[in-house]
Amino acid sequence: MNAQAMGTPTVASTVALARAGDEAAFAQLVATYHADMARVAYGICGDPDLALDAVQAAWIIAWRKLRTVREPDRLRSWLVAVAANEARQVVRRRHPGRVVEILVDPPDEAAPDPSEGIRRVDLVNALGRLKPEDRALIALRYGAELDSAEIGPLLGISASGARVRLFRLLGRLRKELDDG
Repeated sequence: MNAQAMGTPTVASTVALARAGDEAAFAQLVATYHADMARVAYGICGDPDLALDAVQAAWIIAWRKLRTVREPDRLRSWLVAVAANEARQVVRRRHPGRVVEILVDPPDEAAPDPSEGIRRVDLVNALGRLKPEDRALIALRYGAELDSAEIGPLLGISASGARVRLFRLLGRLRKELDDG
C-alpha cells in the first residue's frame, strides 16, 4: 500500500492502533511510508547503505515517539522529517573523505544523448558538495514531494522562508552546473 492509497481516516485509525502497541498497524505504516523516507534519506546521504541505516534508526524513533504525533494526517511529513534528521546525523558521523560509489546506469543503446550520463554525474557531485541541511531541503521538496507549507515547519522556518532558501539553493546549483 502506498502513501496515496492510505486515506486520512485510515491513517488516523492505523496511527491510533499503532500508538496502542499494535505491531501489525505499525507494520502497515512502515509498508506505506518506508519508500518515501528512504528516498529522502538517500538524497541526503548519497549512499544507499547509509540511507537505509538512517531510515532504520528513524523507524525506531517513530515507534518510540508515535504518541507525540498530534495530527495523524501529517504523519508522512513527520516521518520524512525524522528520516531526514537521522540522515543528517549519519552524514555528520561519517568519516570525511570517504569514497562514495556513484551509481551510474549502464549505457543504453536506445538513449538519444550519451551526455545525459555526464550531466547526472555532475549533478550527483554537485549535490554531494552541499551541506547536509541543503541536501535535506532538496530531498524534502523533490524526494518526498513536500510543498513549502509542509517543509517550513519541519525546518523551523516559514513557508516563504523555505521557498526562498530553495530558490537560492537551486540557483547556486544551476550556476555550478553551468560553470562546470
